[in-house]
Amino acid sequence: MQRRCSVQSAALVGVEAIPVHVEVVVMSGLPGISIVGMPDAAVRESQERVKSAIKASGFTMPGDKIVINLAPGSIRKTGAGFDLPIACAILGATGQVDPRVMSSFLLVGELSLGGKVRPVPGTLPCALLARHLGLKFAVPADAEDAVPLEGLDQRQIKSLGEMRLCDLLPAHFKEPGQAPPLLDFSEIHGHAAAKRAMQIASAGEHGILLMGPPGSGKTMLARAMPSILPPLSESEALEAAAIHSVAGEPVDGILAGMRPFRKPHHSTSMAGLVGGGSPVRPGEISLAHKGVLFLDEIAEFKPASLQALRQPMEAGSISVTRVHGNVDMPAEFMLVAASNPCPCGYYGDPEKPCSCSEQAVRRYQNRIGGPLLDRIDMHVDVWRTDPGTILSSSSEELTSARLREGVMTARSFSSWRHEHLGDAERTRNVQELVASCRMTPACRSLLELSAKTHHMSGRGISRVLAVARTIADLEESETVSDEHILEALGFRMRKGA
Repeated sequence: MQRRCSVQSAALVGVEAIPVHVEVVVMSGLPGISIVGMPDAAVRESQERVKSAIKASGFTMPGDKIVINLAPGSIRKTGAGFDLPIACAILGATGQVDPRVMSSFLLVGELSLGGKVRPVPGTLPCALLARHLGLKFAVPADAEDAVPLEGLDQRQIKSLGEMRLCDLLPAHFKEPGQAPPLLDFSEIHGHAAAKRAMQIASAGEHGILLMGPPGSGKTMLARAMPSILPPLSESEALEAAAIHSVAGEPVDGILAGMRPFRKPHHSTSMAGLVGGGSPVRPGEISLAHKGVLFLDEIAEFKPASLQALRQPMEAGSISVTRVHGNVDMPAEFMLVAASNPCPCGYYGDPEKPCSCSEQAVRRYQNRIGGPLLDRIDMHVDVWRTDPGTILSSSSEELTSARLREGVMTARSFSSWRHEHLGDAERTRNVQELVASCRMTPACRSLLELSAKTHHMSGRGISRVLAVARTIADLEESETVSDEHILEALGFRMRKGA
């Protein structure tokens, strides 16, 4: 006689939780556990943890043959998160817990040998899946990425023994922590033009390259950018937090509205930057989704890794292809890059001479690659601030509050244009971008002449238009004027480029 039970669980594919049915059959035959459905080594090892946890929790481990099927069989199952659903399905099949109650939960969790339920990466995406399926969600007590979700009944589970009565208590969520202090632009002396560029980049989500000698303030300018970015909306926060949950990263700041700010080291591998591995996990560009990806010393990154950024910068997502299929992950990030102009760092410096040959300078700058540079909207030279300015006690520096006010104004005006003038919300199409600029014939001729003079590509022209449109939004202007075009060209045509 066969005894059956099925419970609902989930598997992570990229940054998404996919439904998995854990089906258990207990039948007569040689004692043992067989797991089918493309399990990896961690899932196959679960049988030892499950047997020990069941006995330690006061239940009886059946001495019959147990077959466990993880469906659908076309998806590879990874990790220890199937311990809890497998144990509950075995207990349901043997009548030690009520299988009807088990069917109302989505179960994910690792079991200790003593029966304690431990959290696994990806608690938040699994909770979102449970809400989508209309199920309750059993939250491991120590899950750092568990958050209250409207429309989802979440119950806390500490140990397998609590399933005996199937009456789990409502989940308790920790209070959100205080956001860490952010670097204010007022702490950076001088650099008025660079601060203006950072404001424009933040207002229009433009990529920006800061180039200058060592100690000129490039890194500080980049680190201050989060202080002028608008907060995440609720849907954006959940979307970004789910990615961090899969990667095992903290989600407190994101759920509090702070945009991600990722700063990978230049030794980061291509898989670490764009995502990969087995199973596929999100890289830095996905962890920077809805936020900022800061590449300090960008010329020191491996050229192949940098060129892999080109497609996600255009599409806002990354597709990683593996033998079992494609995994798509979101990657809408704002690129902020910083670099020295040459190996010694002083090429073009008016005070300190450069010791590099022209060939060495060209070779160093070419490490970034022309195609990637063409996709970065704004190129800004950053020079050292005069020592007198740094030592002065002037309070006239631009503050983050003032810069952020301009960013919010520009974004609000852009939304107004979308609603009242019919402009596209995200103008990736050149025709839509040209239409939204509403240029006069003279302004159009100015841009055309500049494009011919500087041999600009079609992408370069659209980048100039996009930056000019953002500058006009900062002034709440419906039309893009000559002054807006000239300022945008100034940010495109970097000295020495």
